[in-house]
Amino acid sequence: MSAFVWLDYSEREQRKMLDLVDLFKEHDTRDELGIASVRDSFADQFFPGTSTIMTRARYFLLLAWTYQRLEQQRVSSAQISARARRAETDLIEAIERSDDKDGNIGKYAKTTLKRLPSGIYWQGLSVWGIRTFAGAQIQYHRSLDQYYAQLNRHSRRTAERDVEHDDLVAPNWHAGLIAPPEDFPHECSLRLRRADAEYLSERIRLSPRCVGSLLAELVTRRQNNESVDFVWQLPFIAELPPKLRELLEHARNFSELMHGAPLLYNLILAEQEHSDEGVSTFRRRFSKWKQLIAGRPLVFAEWKRARFWELANTGNPRISSPTYDFINSWWDFALGADAVSLRESPAVRALIRDRELRLKKNLARIGNPRARELWNGDSGSAQLEYRWGISQRLLADIFEGFERPDASA
Repeated sequence: MSAFVWLDYSEREQRKMLDLVDLFKEHDTRDELGIASVRDSFADQFFPGTSTIMTRARYFLLLAWTYQRLEQQRVSSAQISARARRAETDLIEAIERSDDKDGNIGKYAKTTLKRLPSGIYWQGLSVWGIRTFAGAQIQYHRSLDQYYAQLNRHSRRTAERDVEHDDLVAPNWHAGLIAPPEDFPHECSLRLRRADAEYLSERIRLSPRCVGSLLAELVTRRQNNESVDFVWQLPFIAELPPKLRELLEHARNFSELMHGAPLLYNLILAEQEHSDEGVSTFRRRFSKWKQLIAGRPLVFAEWKRARFWELANTGNPRISSPTYDFINSWWDFALGADAVSLRESPAVRALIRDRELRLKKNLARIGNPRARELWNGDSGSAQLEYRWGISQRLLADIFEGFERPDASA
């Protein structure tokens, strides 16, 4: 049996590990060859606070309102975990009764839900400046008793007008957090009110960790681009700040360059499974990918590798040496051979095989018939899109909210 272990004080690492567990269930986001650290570096710089397993923008508010309400009830540190869980699972039924329930997290699992919305959105609440408490969710739970005691001391000092010692108590949530509807939490929709949309827009534009990001730029423009498959296809790229344009150029090159690696990985598996259909499909897709690379020869010839890694490290300074080595080796191979030579090269195939083996050990599929039993014929072959899909959904929620009258529920 395998298990994931992390320290409870590492909020970022805990969130990433939980996301990783969920990603094993998602066809388009599997990272079979271990390049997620680079992919997520660019995704975090483009769309800070987002995650592929988010569903709707209003959860940012539903969770803040839920915890704020529990704080107002002075729920203790010993009880907060159970009470918060009950409050979140109660929302499932309320959302399911509403006029907008698409993306309702836990609609099937209900009270047995293992990954609560708060676990999915906790990091994003901080990045967007909605949560001001700095720390992991478990730390927040443990801190509440002390927080209430500070509030009580502050209240007594204020009553006694002891100005000299009247220190302020820092709130756990943004001081300007918009108020929930009067019928919350008993009635609850995933549709944003206009005021909700304006508030989330403000947080994205003003939060220090979002300023200068593509997410902030798109919110400011208030333009819905749901028909665009990749961020570098946005019609106003030339109008973006130079820093974003450069980031997009490197992200596009990396996405297109690395797309061939998982295609070859799946081709090797199809060959070992003697799947004629799979072999034909992945050979065709591999050739089409190589044509795409060959169609931009000048761009790839002038692509500055040192600058690419500098930008990648800006978003994630902990990219491992084996990841560097694998990507750089693939980079050299991919730009230096035609499709058939690259596809059939023993050295290139060994690179793919050894990379998977290093990552998965005895669970690696290449050369392991038992491990291939769980392969469904296509794993992780989608081109990197840096969380553009979920970001489109979150932005669409906000933009649709802008169009609603103030009284919209």
